[in-house]
Amino acid sequence: MRIDMQDKPQLLQRSDQASILIVDDEDIIRDLCARTLKDYRLLQAENGKEALDLLARESVDLILVDVMMPIMNGLDLLQKVKQDDPDQLVIIMTGYADKDIILRALKAEADDFIQKPINLLQLRTAVEKALEKKRLRREISELKQLDRMKADFLGLISHKLRTPTTSISLFIQNLASGAIAFDDENFKQALSAIRDESDYLAYLISDLLYYSDFILRDATPKVTKQDVRDIAIAVLAEKRDAAMQKNLALKSTLNGNWPPLYLDRQRISFALSALLDNAIKFTQEGGEVVLSGTIERTELRLSITDNGPGIAENELPKVFEKFYQIDPGHTGQVRGFGLGLFYARQFIRDHGGSLELTSASGSGTTATIVLPRKSFLETS
Repeated sequence: MRIDMQDKPQLLQRSDQASILIVDDEDIIRDLCARTLKDYRLLQAENGKEALDLLARESVDLILVDVMMPIMNGLDLLQKVKQDDPDQLVIIMTGYADKDIILRALKAEADDFIQKPINLLQLRTAVEKALEKKRLRREISELKQLDRMKADFLGLISHKLRTPTTSISLFIQNLASGAIAFDDENFKQALSAIRDESDYLAYLISDLLYYSDFILRDATPKVTKQDVRDIAIAVLAEKRDAAMQKNLALKSTLNGNWPPLYLDRQRISFALSALLDNAIKFTQEGGEVVLSGTIERTELRLSITDNGPGIAENELPKVFEKFYQIDPGHTGQVRGFGLGLFYARQFIRDHGGSLELTSASGSGTTATIVLPRKSFLETS
């Protein structure tokens, strides 16, 4: 069966299993492979060029490709694919025992070979083996990344907790030693400082418990039908005290009835909370933070706009990195763990949406959440 590559690639089987792209100019070979691998999500292409066009729009776990094809052969496709993504699995099918072909394929890092005429058992075994290898490789990579993240996080916790505890300890020592008299004006200032540092310490511990409970354990999303406007208004209400302490105007222009979406309320609330926290934190006293939104045919958009100092162009690509914190005053004492924006974007992406920041130094920042009207979570 030939696929018209001008249309969206045809999905022969949809499932939660791995996806495989079969590339061969012979209909009968593609059909044979498709029947043998029917339990997977399958796509087809007739030559290397069609395969590349398809790969530009679809991600696949494994490519099963013939060597001899018109327009663009399998070896050229292999080389191009591995150049773009060295981890992409590619199994070569060939009816030729030519040493040069095998050497070229090996040099281009083919993951396996299948001899034509195809042995169906060998085909299934080779595919399963390659996918298992990829799964194990991914697990090892994720474990290494988790170890690095834990080490970084522990180091960050140590640094962040040390600052307020040291300050509190010093203030108490001064009071206990009599360096600050109880009837002195400095006494009130010391008590106020102790209170502020204690509040910050409580905030850090609360954040720490949240991250360890909710994120590091990778809690399963709880998806229910939700009103996005209701979530946004509830989060905004939680931030009013923080805004009042800085004399900030916290406004909302969300009006009308919003269509319900299937969402994880806690994760969407987290994303909005993190964005509002940043807007309040970096907007000077007397400034303004506005929550707005629009309902479009295929998506809902929520925007948080402030009139703070903005973000320098060279820092914008970094703000979503784990533990990265903008330090406009170059004090080295920015509060928080630097995880809010990282997880905010991840949670929005989990719902099939996107999170973007637009900003420039001196002109404020706008964070925009885009959620599809029909989230993929609805059918999870």
